[in-house]
Amino acid sequence: MKPIHAALASAVAIGAVLAPIIANAETAPVALIIAQGGLGDGSWNDTANAGFEAGLESTGLEGRTIESKDVVAQGEEIMRRAADGGFGLIASLEWIHGEAMQALAPDYPDANWVIMNQTREGDNVASVVFAEHQGSYLAGALAAQVTTDTSIEGINAEPVIGVIGGVKAPGIDKFISGYIEGARAINPDIDVKVAYAESFGDPAKGEQLAKAMFDEGADIVYQVAGGTGIGIIEAAKAEGRYAIGVDTDQDSMAPGHVLTSVLKRVDVAVQSVIEQYAAGAFPGGEVINFGLAENGVALSDMVHTRDRIPAAYLEKVEELKAQIIDGTIEVWDVSTQGYPDFLQ
Repeated sequence: MKPIHAALASAVAIGAVLAPIIANAETAPVALIIAQGGLGDGSWNDTANAGFEAGLESTGLEGRTIESKDVVAQGEEIMRRAADGGFGLIASLEWIHGEAMQALAPDYPDANWVIMNQTREGDNVASVVFAEHQGSYLAGALAAQVTTDTSIEGINAEPVIGVIGGVKAPGIDKFISGYIEGARAINPDIDVKVAYAESFGDPAKGEQLAKAMFDEGADIVYQVAGGTGIGIIEAAKAEGRYAIGVDTDQDSMAPGHVLTSVLKRVDVAVQSVIEQYAAGAFPGGEVINFGLAENGVALSDMVHTRDRIPAAYLEKVEELKAQIIDGTIEVWDVSTQGYPDFLQ
C-alpha cells in the first residue's frame, strides 16, 4: 500500500486516519511523522519521504506518512495514537518530538521508535544524527572564498554572506554554527548575517529576509528553513545573487543562482532503518551517525555553478573535508557542545 498523506487536526481525526491500514496489515506497518513545513518543502520532509517510500518498496511493508497542521503541539498525541493503532515502527522527523518520544517509548515496548537529529535513551529507540555542522562548514568555507571574487557574476567585493534559519533551535543552529565557523576559517573578519524566519513553511517570509540581506551587502545566503527556503532561493534568482540549498540538492531550483547545497542523506537513513526493522535487526538503543566520513552529509556536485568557481576554491574545500574526516579539524557541534560564543 502506498503512503497516504493526512492532515491530522484532532485526536478523532488521528484515530480515523490510522485505523484502516491496521485492519489489513499482516506485519506491523511503519509510520513516518512529517515535520514542520510539511510535504512539498523540496527539502527535509520530501527527502525523508523519498527514503520512506524506497524502504516500503524494498521490504514490502505497509506504511503511512502522518502530517499535522500543528505537529509541534500534537506531537505526543500523534505518536501515542500511532502506537495504539498498531504501527510497529514509528519514526518522527520533528525535532521537538524527541523528549515526548523518550517518555512514551517505555509505555510501548513492542513498538520501535526513531528520532532524527538528536540522541534519546530507550532500548526501543534508535537515534539518527547527522553531522550537519561538518557539511555546513564546507559551505561556509566555499562562500567565504567566493564572496569577494568580483570576477564571478553576481558577487561584490564585500566580505558579507548570510544564513537564514527556520527557527532558533539547536537543530537549526548546528547548521548555522558550522557555516559561520567554516567561513571564518577562510576569513576571520567576514560578516555573516544571521536571521530566523520563525517558520518552515513561509516562502514569502524567506524571500523578504533574503532580499534584506542582499540589500545589506550579502551576495550569498544559506537557507536552513525548509519550505521557507524556497523563497530564499527565489530571492537569489530575482536579485542576481546566490543561495545555498539544504538537505537535498536544490541547485536546479534556480540554476546558476544556487552556489551549492548541503546534502543531508535523511533518505538513506530512513530507508536503512526500515530495512533493518523488516529484517528483525532494529537498532534499538543505538545512535546511528551520518557524517562526512559516512557520506551522510556532503556538498552537491554544483553542476550549474562549478564552471564559474575557481578550481583553487574547490581544492581548498576538499582539503578541509579531508582534515575534518581525519580529525585535524573538529567542527563545533551545538547539539553536544552547546553554543559557541559567536552564536550566543
